[in-house]
Amino acid sequence: MAGSAVFARSHERVVRLCETGGDSRNLRLRLLDELRAAVGFDAHAFLLTDPETSVGCSPIADIPCLPELPRAIRLKYLTDVNRWTAVKDVALLSAHQDRSRSLLWRELLHDYGVRDIASMVFKDRFGCWGFLDLWRTERDFNRAEASYLAHVTEPMTTALRRSQAQTFVVRPPEAAHPGPLVLLLSPGLRVLAQTPETHAYLSVLVPPEHGRPPVPASAYNVAAQLLAVEAGVDTNPPRARVHLADGLWLTLRAARIGDADPPDRRDIAVTIEEAAPTERLAVFTRAFGLTARERDLVGRLAKGGDSHTVARQVFVSEHTVQDHLKSIFAKTSTNNRRMLLTRALGA
Repeated sequence: MAGSAVFARSHERVVRLCETGGDSRNLRLRLLDELRAAVGFDAHAFLLTDPETSVGCSPIADIPCLPELPRAIRLKYLTDVNRWTAVKDVALLSAHQDRSRSLLWRELLHDYGVRDIASMVFKDRFGCWGFLDLWRTERDFNRAEASYLAHVTEPMTTALRRSQAQTFVVRPPEAAHPGPLVLLLSPGLRVLAQTPETHAYLSVLVPPEHGRPPVPASAYNVAAQLLAVEAGVDTNPPRARVHLADGLWLTLRAARIGDADPPDRRDIAVTIEEAAPTERLAVFTRAFGLTARERDLVGRLAKGGDSHTVARQVFVSEHTVQDHLKSIFAKTSTNNRRMLLTRALGA
């Protein structure tokens, strides 16, 4: 009973933290502090994800195998046991009688003394917004702890989605437009080369410790998804859209280079460029929780349609279109179509 009371109070604190909101990095750091106090863990990796592809980006991590980060990410994406794309809310590695079924645990984490992993997934009907792995070295997570973690996924999911929605601000007219930037990786995800400006953008995506070079973790994740697709582990495209700063959204994509060698021996190019208006719009409508009809309406407005044209296209009255617009304005905190499309499209 004492444990239940502790978890109940922690759940209340998580809800308050989620309601307070804030940018995604600070929000995740505050939530990690609360989860650590409630259940305890020895290491963690907390990533945002592209809501459509579920590919990770912008990680916050404290792991013992940091020198082997490319290998860890590659194995994470190639492991189908408790993969975040298949988990409902929380899954424990210890729930499997044979832990060696996990490629990540068998090939890497076992050597670092990791005993159990609680994998949390943050997804709703609008998309997948992130995942979190909590690692323990001394003991397994128990059922009560797993139940607590499952109960906090819903408020955390909503908070992560809303933190992404808050990034859609009007960009300054003089703001720079990057790219395309390129990072060249070996088949094992070792950095081979990069274009000159790539370093600066990677430093913003994942701020490095003082005096250290940036870690291209987001690029590793996109490249690892390419490996997962090639291995038949997952079918989502190797692409992730991520907010950089000041309303600027980037799209990262991974593809093999050349065709002389077998695919698994060819280098991987990760391109980084400003998200196209349509790519940005798709995340915008999901982040603000628009319905399928509302998303379709905004898409038609973005193509230049007016109320009369849109009403005719979707076989409803102009009055119905106006009702949908009122709902969209309320959800997105905008007052008119111009403001709506400026924030959604980034121009």
